[in-house]
Amino acid sequence: MAVTLDQTIAQKQHSFLSRMFSSQTFWVVIAVILACIFLSFATDAFATQKNLYNITRNITFVAIIALGMTFVIITGGIDLSVGSVLCLSSMVLAVTMHAGYSIEVGILASIATALSIGAFNGILIAYLGFPPFVVTLGMLSIARSLAMVASNNTVVFQFGPDHDKLLALGGGAWVFGIANPVLYMIILALITGFTLRWTKFGRHIFAIGGNEHAATLTGVPVRQIKVAVYMISALAAGIAGIVQTGWLGAVTTNLGNGMELQVIAATVIGGADLAGGVGTAFGAIVGAALIEVIRNSLGLLGINAFWQGVFIGGAILLAVLFDRIRNFRRND
Repeated sequence: MAVTLDQTIAQKQHSFLSRMFSSQTFWVVIAVILACIFLSFATDAFATQKNLYNITRNITFVAIIALGMTFVIITGGIDLSVGSVLCLSSMVLAVTMHAGYSIEVGILASIATALSIGAFNGILIAYLGFPPFVVTLGMLSIARSLAMVASNNTVVFQFGPDHDKLLALGGGAWVFGIANPVLYMIILALITGFTLRWTKFGRHIFAIGGNEHAATLTGVPVRQIKVAVYMISALAAGIAGIVQTGWLGAVTTNLGNGMELQVIAATVIGGADLAGGVGTAFGAIVGAALIEVIRNSLGLLGINAFWQGVFIGGAILLAVLFDRIRNFRRND
């Protein structure tokens, strides 16, 4: 029996709607929208220009790192060191510029530090078979200690002759009044989305997360790609550290403390599967947005900030539960 054009279109529309409603990211977007609507009516401060500006800017630091974490989680790995890598990269930038070097030299030193840590993590995991959890947990402590050594555990707030350039880089708004960190996040999200969706490298990442043994048999360079994704994760943390340094105007050794948990939460809430094989750039952004809206709402509603972990942890459990229900339905 021949299929008409109308039937074909209807089938595609039905398929699109089915995918959309079964997407965890879609429901997280709905949750963010509903939360924003509720808070706009429940409080007078939420919908103000100043508060929305702070929310969008605060989202960016978690979101930028979450974009890098997405690569790692898709392969079935984990990176617990990103908060400490952010701190160390920020401190290297600050100490280098404080010593009188230009902002370009400081940024290069910061990026080189992040990439070196990512490569070290990746080599231990891919070539020596160390568990990602153990390697990155160890690096969490190592990188934080190195940041303390680099600064003698002091606050650095003078950045040499290019001090103002760094502050403008992180705290400025060069295009249509949009905060620079938001612009960086958008650009990096587009690059991440394109890489995962349209490149051979992206397809290999998904192949490794789906079935590493099968990927190896089909000729995918699994070890090299694993090293690359941990370098990308560390690079994202380094970029976030540079931007956050310019935004804050100072660096302490507490910078990024606990951020790895927020980043992993944002990635998982946004639809990435800790078992590997699933994840998107848009999901990472949306997950970071939900976490920031939750954090922001607690203060506005007069709820004790100590409850933040309960709400975020609950959101993670709901995200995992949603993923398990979806997998059960798919298997049936």
